[in-house]
Amino acid sequence: MCTKSYLIFVLCTVFLCVTDISGYKILGVFPFYAPSHYFLGNELLKGLAEAGHDVTMISVYEDKNLPKNGKYNQIIMDDIILKQKEMFAKVGNLTTLASDPSFFSNPFKFITMFPDLCYFVTEQALNSTKMQQLIKSNQIFDVIIIPQFNLEALKGLASHFKAHLVMLNNNAMNTWMGHFVGNPTLPSINSELILGYTEQMNFQQRLINTILKVLSQLVNHIYDYPRYNELIHKYISEKIDLTENQYNIALVLSNSHTSLNQAEGSVPVIKEIAGFHVKPPKKLPEDLQKYLDEAKDGVIYFSMGSNLKGSDLPVKMRKSLMDAFSKRKEKILWKFEIDDMPGKPTNVRIEKWLPQSDILAHPNIKLFITHGGFLSSIETVYHGIPIVAIPVLGDQLKNAKIAEAAGYAYLIELNQITEKSVSAAIEEVLTNKKYLENVKYRSKLFHDRQVKPLDDAIYWVEYIVRHNGAKNLRVNYLNLTWYEYLLVDVIATILAVIFVSLYIVKKIVCGLLGLCIGKGDKEAEKLKKQ
Repeated sequence: MCTKSYLIFVLCTVFLCVTDISGYKILGVFPFYAPSHYFLGNELLKGLAEAGHDVTMISVYEDKNLPKNGKYNQIIMDDIILKQKEMFAKVGNLTTLASDPSFFSNPFKFITMFPDLCYFVTEQALNSTKMQQLIKSNQIFDVIIIPQFNLEALKGLASHFKAHLVMLNNNAMNTWMGHFVGNPTLPSINSELILGYTEQMNFQQRLINTILKVLSQLVNHIYDYPRYNELIHKYISEKIDLTENQYNIALVLSNSHTSLNQAEGSVPVIKEIAGFHVKPPKKLPEDLQKYLDEAKDGVIYFSMGSNLKGSDLPVKMRKSLMDAFSKRKEKILWKFEIDDMPGKPTNVRIEKWLPQSDILAHPNIKLFITHGGFLSSIETVYHGIPIVAIPVLGDQLKNAKIAEAAGYAYLIELNQITEKSVSAAIEEVLTNKKYLENVKYRSKLFHDRQVKPLDDAIYWVEYIVRHNGAKNLRVNYLNLTWYEYLLVDVIATILAVIFVSLYIVKKIVCGLLGLCIGKGDKEAEKLKKQ
């Protein structure tokens, strides 16, 4: 009997250990055909796999460099890649964007395009063969991680798979995400992402920001959310409703940090993890390493990121850049996506792809000319390299303005590129010591942390599973209706009391005056009779 009890105890102990070692089942859904979005999600999921979890990643990309530890299963939605590629080629073409100046000056144009783009991507993803197979597989996950990019119908997958919902915010917190977790997003201090304002806004900017915030919310609630609910019913389940999932977010991993953004209040469910994707620099290819090592006057690195192609720049702009570069003593390393560049100066080297973070780590890099994407902005501060920013769309203008306000960036708008403006920008940043000093200071702040950001992200994902959704992180705002949160009912009650009180006072005063006047009239009449 004793032996049998001991055997049962040993078997239970082994079972518990095996269960713990196998980790949690985690699903990542990253359907955007945008390398930076996928890259960020993939690095997080690979980190979770390395930590011993059973990870499934469904996307439109394939990673050849899989983690050595843990389980990492890739599902490629190959049947939607071509359609997405065509869509993003139109949206992110630099020639098209440069020929439309209103794109830079009219943010209201953006909010008419953005919802349809996100809806297109969401429906394509949910309707893909691989996604439908996954939905019908009856699997259960502990956690589902999706990007915060207005892909609202994907939140329905959390209910379907009985998983805790984690949102990965690609940049700093914004009003799109804030209200779903009860994070205060006041238009007086929180600028809309696409406006390109810093948090220090003048009256005109606050007015425009407020109007855009209200319009965006109206578009979302009247136009977007109802049709996303239809997608959930059509592709996931008729029993799942969007409103049940929108505010049921267990954790937000925000790709932000106070060294990069203006510090602001945030609720406990939001955890800042900026820089988790940056790895220690790897050894560069031999020819590239030699090229950088031998640059006695330094190197200027130029890249428009992974979504935008430098080779799509209009010929006139490209010539302006080449003319400016040809006058520099530094070498120019340019990410350029085609083999040939007619008229290329002798000090310019072009490459179709470059390991950006590893290059920025090289001591001979003196300046980074960038589009101002958030991952590039993080790597800029991480490595302490000043920048000339040429923002194009989305969050890039705001990122560039924040860097400019912090004193380590010089901003040129895309449609203002000339040989003169580029030359002046490069000369200013390389000769004025404040740019380098300011970015080195920011870099010092960025690296001064108790915990590495990836380790922090992994801890909090595990935390919400250990504590069954971690309801203790949720704020009471999520239990209130919008009119309760804004005190509309309280204000209306106070106004009603004031109105009724004034009305009563008015009636009393009028009544007393009436009595006085009536009494006075009677006395006057008596006098007349006498």
